[in-house]
Amino acid sequence: MQNDARTTYRDLAALVGVAPSTCLDRVNRLRRSGVILGHQLRLDPARLGRGLEALLSVQVRPHRRELVGPFVERIRALPESRTVFHLTGPDDYLVHVAVADMADLQRLVLDEFTSRREVARVETRLIFQQWDCGPLLPPGAEQDTLSAKWDRISDGTPPAVR
Repeated sequence: MQNDARTTYRDLAALVGVAPSTCLDRVNRLRRSGVILGHQLRLDPARLGRGLEALLSVQVRPHRRELVGPFVERIRALPESRTVFHLTGPDDYLVHVAVADMADLQRLVLDEFTSRREVARVETRLIFQQWDCGPLLPPGAEQDTLSAKWDRISDGTPPAVR
C-alpha cells in the first residue's frame, strides 16, 4: 500500500496470500491503531510551476517553547512549504520548500524568514534531484527484504534459485 495507495484490497490480499475480507480487517486494524495515518496524492512541483526546490536551515533566537508553535504554524501556512522538521544541533528547523525560480526563493527567504524578528539565520541549499526510498517497515523486517533485494541485484538470480 505504501507503493501505491490505489491498490485494491483484492489485489493486496492476493499479493500477501490472504482472503480479501482478512486483508480489509487487517488494514482497518492498522488504521484504528494509528499505523496508517492516511493516503496522499503526490504531485509534480515542476508541473505546478514550482520547479525549484530547496532546504532552508533556520536558527530561531530565542529558541523557546512558546515560539515553536506559532513559528511552525506560520511556516506550514506558506504555500511554498512542503515539510518542516524541528531539529537538534546548530539549526532549529529544516524547511523543504518549492518555488517558481531563484527570484521567488529570494523573496521567500527575505520576506517570510529573515524579516521575522525571531529568525537569527537562514542557510539555503538547492535540491538538484530527489529519490524516494522503499517502504517503511518495522525493525527487523527490512533486513530480510534488503538482503534479498541485494542478492537479486548482485548476481541477477533470485534467492530461491540458489
